[in-house]
Amino acid sequence: MKTFVSFLATTILAVTALASGPAVAQQKTVFKASDVHPANYPTVVAVENLGKKLDAATNGRYSVQMYPSMQLGGEKEAIEQAQIGAIAFARVSVGALGPVIDDLNVFNLPYVFRNTTHMQHVIDGPIGQELLDKVTNSGKGLVGLCWMDAGARNFYNTKKPIKTMADLKGMKVRVMGNPMFVEMANSMGGNGVAMGYDQVFSALQTGVVDGAENNPPSFVFDNHYQVAKYYTVDEHLIVPEMLVFSKKAWDAMSKEDQALLMKFAKEAQQEERKLWEVYEQQAMDKAKAAGIQIIQVSDADKKAFQDAVKPVWDKYGPKYEATVKRIQEVK
Repeated sequence: MKTFVSFLATTILAVTALASGPAVAQQKTVFKASDVHPANYPTVVAVENLGKKLDAATNGRYSVQMYPSMQLGGEKEAIEQAQIGAIAFARVSVGALGPVIDDLNVFNLPYVFRNTTHMQHVIDGPIGQELLDKVTNSGKGLVGLCWMDAGARNFYNTKKPIKTMADLKGMKVRVMGNPMFVEMANSMGGNGVAMGYDQVFSALQTGVVDGAENNPPSFVFDNHYQVAKYYTVDEHLIVPEMLVFSKKAWDAMSKEDQALLMKFAKEAQQEERKLWEVYEQQAMDKAKAAGIQIIQVSDADKKAFQDAVKPVWDKYGPKYEATVKRIQEVK
């Protein structure tokens, strides 16, 4: 948080001119990229590799400088910085992007996907491309480059095992800053607390919240497991993430360079998925080794969770009805 305020005063383009003669100069542009996750996280690695490819393909005209671990603030700040051109790349959850571009909220409906494989088939197909285009054509200063896997989100807490909805009752649960998620947690009997990701660890530590919800790698590798000892696998949200690009930076690129960037982004989407599968397994293994109690919600109890979020669907679902129908038809 502290770093990004002064950082906003800087420009997106770290440009130097290399002159081989008085009339010949090559501009070098360093694109700044932000991620809330630490170094070696799948999304971080995928964007760094995209940068290496871009550097090689443009003979160093374009390169990417990654700022992981929330160095430039949380996801909300990253979106805002990309919008004004202070950074180029922002890897953000659709949960954080939904309030900016409403069409994306269809993916934020609880239990909209049957499982992660179903979600992958949706984002790899026409629906996924249409939603990327919606971002690009939204007039919000962003270009939708590609999707990234983030697994399924599950509840974890510092108090007790959550096996049924009754266990969640009255628990203060951190959710992403999207009204849909607050209402989802409330409909399940908890108290949803919207909060930036960068504040979650200290909030768990100090008891500001009793729990949160996220995928296994975020839970483990961002050290939330050190204070929250109960992890409940209920898969209430399978929210993909998106790599967005500053429209200001995009408009400054040639059509050829734009096409190159888009090509490498599509490759990053598939690369991150492979990295994710390995990383998620490592996270679960580490959690078990650390003595975290992992609770698998039964199908019967999961049905109760699904039924409980009906008010969220009743309120937010109708406007996405056509897209939801298409999502459900994807095999």
